[in-house]
Amino acid sequence: MFLLDRYLLRSFLEPFLLAIGAFLGVWLIFDLSDHGADFFRNGAAPLQIAMFYLLQLPQILLIALPIAILLALLFCLTRMSRSNEIISMLSSGRSLGRVLMPLFAVGVGMSVFCLVLNYELAPRAEAAKRAALDDIRRSHAQNTPRDQVDGHLFRDRLSGRTWFVRKLRPSSSVMEGVQILQQDGQGNITRKWYAEKAIHDPATHRWTLQRGMIVDFNSEGEVLKIDSFEEQGQRVLENWLETPWRIASSRLDSQQLTTPELEEYLLNNYDFPSIQLAPFRTTLSDRWALPWSCLVVVFLAAPLSIVFSRRGTLSSAGLAIMLFFLMLMSRSLFLALGKAGRLPPEVAAWSPQALFFSIGFFLLWLRSSNRDVASLFLRKT
Repeated sequence: MFLLDRYLLRSFLEPFLLAIGAFLGVWLIFDLSDHGADFFRNGAAPLQIAMFYLLQLPQILLIALPIAILLALLFCLTRMSRSNEIISMLSSGRSLGRVLMPLFAVGVGMSVFCLVLNYELAPRAEAAKRAALDDIRRSHAQNTPRDQVDGHLFRDRLSGRTWFVRKLRPSSSVMEGVQILQQDGQGNITRKWYAEKAIHDPATHRWTLQRGMIVDFNSEGEVLKIDSFEEQGQRVLENWLETPWRIASSRLDSQQLTTPELEEYLLNNYDFPSIQLAPFRTTLSDRWALPWSCLVVVFLAAPLSIVFSRRGTLSSAGLAIMLFFLMLMSRSLFLALGKAGRLPPEVAAWSPQALFFSIGFFLLWLRSSNRDVASLFLRKT
């Protein structure tokens, strides 16, 4: 790495780290004002409090990194422009793109880092926060599994079976208080299964029903046969594709699922209506698109931070901040359209990134040709 590259990186990293620290400090102060009373009232140990905030850190970093990059670029490059350091670098024979190459590398590196955070760690943060609060408050969470689902209704469209489950966990193979209704093509109930417990074997796709009964019906709804095993015994159901995770997944929130869980959800529930799958498909696409905001911010802010007159400093910084918030607003708008089924998931997730990357590339081209945005609106005489 050349001396100028190291100097530019050092000039950028100092305000960047300060911005990250300031953002985390402000967040910590506000969060302590919300949850501090819970910590002291329940006598939370320092280790519990530390884990509470450590689990949230990936999600907060995902929000803070683009903002910190924006502020650090505005401070670093504007200061270097005012002291004529950028002009000196350009005068040495380097192009603007080559001067900014270390910052583009930082943008790529931060985007990859955000990809790692957004894969599993950041989506789990909200659920981990609630679980940690339950532990600190010593609520019923000590006796109740955190992922337990109570009173769940599930309709499997492929088999025509409707499940009502009193208690289940997606990660467990055992469900309690199970009722299953089998319907024909006309919607008539042909069979019902009742069981105190239903145990799933993922290797053989078998369901074992314990302590229950099986009731057969005719087309008029009259009982034809009752097979009772309430006191003892069990019944084995072969080659059923439903799994506890598939049954429970219809209650899951797409925002709190990790990337592997979203892929598993879409694989297992492909038969769901498109409008029901749209939020999960859009969120999955956004998992890959969102981290690249770090690189897009570099393309937006770097050309606008390089100014050759004091008069244009404030306007360029204001324009960079405005473009950044427009990018955030457009992302929210496009994601809402994607989750509502109005746009394809890939278009909803990637369009804001592509649009503002194009704007940033255009701004870089303008600055490379020694022009600024204002020159586009000035009349030639």
